[in-house]
Amino acid sequence: MITLRQSNERGHAHHGWLDTYHSFSFADYIDPRHVGFRTLRVINEDRVAPENGFGSHPHKDMEIVTYVISGALAHRDSMNNESTLHTGDVQAMSAGAGIVHSEFNDSRSEPVHLLQIWIRPNQRGIQPSYAERHYSREEKLNRLLPIAGAAAPLKLNQDVTVYASVLEAKERIKHPLADGRHAWVQVVSGAVVVNGEPLHAGDGAAISGAEAVELSASNEAELLLFDLN
Repeated sequence: MITLRQSNERGHAHHGWLDTYHSFSFADYIDPRHVGFRTLRVINEDRVAPENGFGSHPHKDMEIVTYVISGALAHRDSMNNESTLHTGDVQAMSAGAGIVHSEFNDSRSEPVHLLQIWIRPNQRGIQPSYAERHYSREEKLNRLLPIAGAAAPLKLNQDVTVYASVLEAKERIKHPLADGRHAWVQVVSGAVVVNGEPLHAGDGAAISGAEAVELSASNEAELLLFDLN
């Protein structure tokens, strides 16, 4: 079974400095029909204006993945990590027992475009952790590259693997699903057909009870695939 979550049906808020879309209920956007999928709790597509950002704020008991689509995002946290993420960079942070962090767009002219992803951890109160890694377009080209989770360099405290892909037009790829596994596909850009259903930028799809996720690019497309328990 595949269930579509179309881009124009997502929650939306424009705060001037932040233009954000919510695939699932978040902050002031509450939709009982869309509160997450399996252990996937948040997918926010954010565009942060130049010289603006998220001030210091706390998190607890959540696995947080940041996927930078374009621009640069400066990060600081209470674990003394300071870094600037650029296009193609992925950050994996376990909030665990509690962290405080900030994210800021230092550019004077260019917005930063990113996906902010939250995944529920498999245990609470663990030691917070932080890691980041750059993944090039070539690494993701016409394949599903594991970027975070069980089968990836960036580990998460949950039985999930996040894959990234850039599919050229007409390319096809198949991801098998083990018994009892589920998938979520989030389209970053372009157009792709997922198990026979056409999706475009900002669209998502939940897949359950299938033997595989079959992807074919209508035109060049960038996407994330979550393999979930």
